Amino acid sequence: MKYRVLDVMNDALGLVKKSDLVGATALIRSALSGEPAPDAENSDLDAGRPPMATILPPPRRPLGETLRALRARPFPPPADPVSPPEPPPELGERFLKRAYRGPAGSLAYRLYVPADHERRELALVLMLHGCSQNPEDFALGTRMNGLAEEFGLIVAYPHQPRRANPNGCWNWFDRRHQNRGQGEPAKLAGLAQALAKEFDIRRGRVFAAGLSAGGAMAEILAEAYPDVFEAVGIHSGLPYKSAADVPSAFAAMKGTTTFEPQPLAAGARRCRKIIFHGLADGTVSPVNGERILDEVERGDASLVRSELDWPIEGGRVSRVVLKNGHGATGAEQWLVEGGGHAWFGGDPRGSYTQAVGLDASRVMVRFFLVE
Repeated sequence: MKYRVLDVMNDALGLVKKSDLVGATALIRSALSGEPAPDAENSDLDAGRPPMATILPPPRRPLGETLRALRARPFPPPADPVSPPEPPPELGERFLKRAYRGPAGSLAYRLYVPADHERRELALVLMLHGCSQNPEDFALGTRMNGLAEEFGLIVAYPHQPRRANPNGCWNWFDRRHQNRGQGEPAKLAGLAQALAKEFDIRRGRVFAAGLSAGGAMAEILAEAYPDVFEAVGIHSGLPYKSAADVPSAFAAMKGTTTFEPQPLAAGARRCRKIIFHGLADGTVSPVNGERILDEVERGDASLVRSELDWPIEGGRVSRVVLKNGHGATGAEQWLVEGGGHAWFGGDPRGSYTQAVGLDASRVMVRFFLVE
């Protein structure tokens, strides 16, 4: 059956919209040559169409010219090509993909479970990545999964999606995410409680740690949920409520903001804290680490300070320890000369890691597990 050229062009355009360029080409060629189109291509076009008078085709135009004319017709452009996602680093079959759903919202996360977890007393560590990182990158860079096998740790890596923050940062500077019972702290605390229940982990063995924005969020968890977390690790982070919006966040990171300590509740339980900061950190000023430690001292006048420093690769490291009258450590601070905005002693295949002669992950786990 021969069709009018206008109808054929419309039908060919429909095939182009469906990305069937082969079918469109065959249809155009058959129309211009006066021959019927192949049955396979035209069976759906023939259905219900009344017979039409045969007309002589116009002089045949080159196929390229015909296709250019079709492309000039207005129709929605094709979607942007999607590049295949980069495969995650090889972190083992025990590095699981999971999702948490709770009253405050949902979180995607990665979970590492050590091979012999059923025979050990376990501890839980929530690992909060920094801006532009993801759970796979953070797990690789911190090497925490290796320590999980060694020390019997369940390690969870929550993911902050770009829809929550354009740079993938935890929103530590937003008032909506700084208090108990709401926002990101509520979701993270809910995740920790759910995992502790699932793996039968007692309260005194639940911890959180983070880098940069993740460190700032770990500090928020320490202040908002001291009944959930026994201790937190704050690497290159910032004090609790040191910012309330984006401009004040940049001022806090530079260390130029006027910091107003939060009121202390009488008799309130305190999280133990271990703080790491590089003295050459050009992203988050090391004064922020000092302020976190000052807040610990202000909260407990019984703490006794001791200091020690020694040489490491390329500089020196200073360690401050605050202990109570019973000899229990309330806080530690590690300041690294030459240390930048990076996880100390991390795997160089991960982002934001730096070899400085100090393994922050191992030191952190030791601090967590000392009871």
